[in-house]
Amino acid sequence: MDLLALSDFNLVARHGGFGRAARATGRPKATLSRRVTELEAALDLRLFERGARTLKLTEEGRALFERTSALITELDETAASIASGGGRPKGKLRISAPLLFSQTAMGRLAADFALSYPEVRLEVTTDDRAVDMIEEGYDLVIRVNPAPDDNLVGRIFLRDRLVVVASPSLARPADDGVAPAVVRGSGAGRESWDLIAAAGRSRLAVDPVLRLSSLMMVRDAVRAGVGVARLPISLVTHDLSTGRLVKWGDADGPEIQLWALYPSRRLLSARVSAFLDHLKHAFPSGMPEELAAYLAT
Repeated sequence: MDLLALSDFNLVARHGGFGRAARATGRPKATLSRRVTELEAALDLRLFERGARTLKLTEEGRALFERTSALITELDETAASIASGGGRPKGKLRISAPLLFSQTAMGRLAADFALSYPEVRLEVTTDDRAVDMIEEGYDLVIRVNPAPDDNLVGRIFLRDRLVVVASPSLARPADDGVAPAVVRGSGAGRESWDLIAAAGRSRLAVDPVLRLSSLMMVRDAVRAGVGVARLPISLVTHDLSTGRLVKWGDADGPEIQLWALYPSRRLLSARVSAFLDHLKHAFPSGMPEELAAYLAT
């Protein structure tokens, strides 16, 4: 397979058209078109569906792009690094991170990384949905308890757990009582939460009186005494230590795991490797207490 033709195919696929790829790279549009046509002939496959004004990857073209884009990028970076005598990571690094982690820790992490690697252009976007890394052009994504994905590999870099907390001014109901609650997201009416405390397991009936879209807002509402809530221990450790909030128990449920995910172990981008090392340096043990201390400073 002609690597030059494959590289030009990736350029066109990444930019969504021959004209856009030509303008972005300074390459002649006719050359890009000829290279892609030669690649299609060599593979005996149609890689693009060509319309009057649109260009769309075929199923085979999408599969080829997904399997080769990271390799082509790494080969280009390796050649550039060798030509310049090696050295530090450089270029653009796009990361998607969940809302709460972005609000509490990502700004400082990104700033420290930018200071450590001034030749990397870091771009971080916030999204709680499972973004498509290849389709949307991300180099690394951070996800909370992600579902298994055969196309991605990665590592856990932080752990957390949920606790049930309230303002000291909120009285805990009797065994058959119902506590007002602040919850994240939409839902139905009353529900029950399983708690683990020193006295053993119990069940708390709650009535969601306030529904909010972010855990930061939930924490602020709980501080105001509106109701009880389930929140990550790292987010409320300082409030618990100062007595601003009290813990009613640990929430019975799965551990919260933050994963850093990327498309392949092979030819891992130097920029991605540097950011993974940056996360490891910031959170060596990856425990909730470590994240709480990081947020406190």
